[in-house]
Amino acid sequence: MDTPRVGIPEKLAARMTMAEQHEYLRTRLTRRGMLRASAVTAGTVAGAGLLGGGLGGGASAYAAPAVASPTLLTSAATTKVDGKHVAPFGRHLAFGADPKTQMRISWQVPFAVKRPFVRVGLKPWDLGHRIDAEVRPLHTPSLSKKLPAVDQVYLHAALDNLRPGQTYYYGVGHDGFDPADHRNFATIGTFTTAPARAEKFTFTAFGDQGVSYHALGNDQVILAQNPAFHLHAGDICYADDSGEGKPDDNYDARRWDQFLAQTESVAKSVPWMVTTGNHDMEAWYSPNGYGGQSARWALPANGFDPRHSPGVYSFTYGNVGVVALDANDVSYEITANTGYSGGKQTRWLDRRLGELRKQSGIDFVVVFFHHCAFSTTNSHASDGGVRDTWLPLFEKHQVDLVINGHNHVYERTDALKGQRVSKKVPIGGSVDSAREGIVYVTAGAAGKSLYDFPAPDSYEGHVKDIESVPTFHWVKGGGKQKEAVEWSRVRYTNYSFLAVEVEPGRHPRMRVTALAETGERIDHFEVTRSSSGRQG
Repeated sequence: MDTPRVGIPEKLAARMTMAEQHEYLRTRLTRRGMLRASAVTAGTVAGAGLLGGGLGGGASAYAAPAVASPTLLTSAATTKVDGKHVAPFGRHLAFGADPKTQMRISWQVPFAVKRPFVRVGLKPWDLGHRIDAEVRPLHTPSLSKKLPAVDQVYLHAALDNLRPGQTYYYGVGHDGFDPADHRNFATIGTFTTAPARAEKFTFTAFGDQGVSYHALGNDQVILAQNPAFHLHAGDICYADDSGEGKPDDNYDARRWDQFLAQTESVAKSVPWMVTTGNHDMEAWYSPNGYGGQSARWALPANGFDPRHSPGVYSFTYGNVGVVALDANDVSYEITANTGYSGGKQTRWLDRRLGELRKQSGIDFVVVFFHHCAFSTTNSHASDGGVRDTWLPLFEKHQVDLVINGHNHVYERTDALKGQRVSKKVPIGGSVDSAREGIVYVTAGAAGKSLYDFPAPDSYEGHVKDIESVPTFHWVKGGGKQKEAVEWSRVRYTNYSFLAVEVEPGRHPRMRVTALAETGERIDHFEVTRSSSGRQG
């Protein structure tokens, strides 16, 4: 196969980490005179209070790198276009570390614009509060003979000091395009902050979305659930087509434009909380391959290293603590970034789970990341690196639900302790996570081509229970070890996502439902938590 790359020898490439690939590409392109970009720094101007409720705009989670850092490689736009002809697109929201008082609004413009901003108010016709936006331009050189150089402009505004449980209206604009203008009224969006006290709510989740009609179909069914937020467990848009973390991975930055336009119908009003998958490692942008993600998303900056690991963070919503992890760091299967944190992420995870378990008002802890701890597909199956590194911490801190992607199917385990079934959880069943174990869900059928199982599908209305499933898991060194497992309870080979209804109170519960792209229910079970199981 022809590899139209900048020229990393195949034998050398096979031994290179993501950081080494990045340095090689930068050096090679510099020698060829292709690197014309310079690091750009941009700040966010603080905003004043709003309506006496105290809305402020401050510097976002992102910190622009110093000139010596290659996290973002940018170039100035050469095309000058009147701002009135430039329409914003790709709006997507994300919580700050405190969803009660913080929201991040992000969007894209096809050309550089002057003085971008967000208008916010409590009524759609009253957007009197204006907050200046941060500009994060991103330059992608022509890394392939088939692809042109691409300049993209991403904009972010940090909204702080919001009122809990309040619905806000907002519009994004720049010189020449004002959302307050009646001609642009259709561009107004809304968001709602988390309530001050725990209330009943729903969140949704999936992984491995990409750009397709199935991805768009799942988005629309998700919107119908009226979720408070959505979790995306990595492999976001597949700009990188291979996902192997190799120098001959061919990533097309323009795919992000398509993805953000596709997702806007939901993400403009539902915080879209993402983490990193193997297809989200893009070697050109930074030593860890995450500089592109840092440009496109404004996520909570409370992980172990927000600058170089933007997909690692946590937040609390009502009575649920949510933790996002980067499983590229621990994977035995795809090793371009394996071990890049030097154990820092795992130590942070241990501390953070302990803090959440001791936090007053937190009933449930949900962890999501990309590579599967438990799956039986014929493709990726289970990653032993995840099992070896993180499962002991999940059990130590009594995590209640783990959500993964990576395998393009829906699969759900029984309750597990270690790697053994501690309680069978049939469709419609219930598990007390503190006493009976953790359920692991693979929700990777968001829109990309589907995988298959070595056993028959078994889902609601089509139950085919079997005693064991022949499968494998990845071991250190990249090999596969065969195993026969009893924990594969539900398997469904079609497009789907997860909807979780959380109910606080004296007897808190999470009602977990898997829905097909058509809206048909394919699985449901309940997670409860006994008071005797709480820590702290």
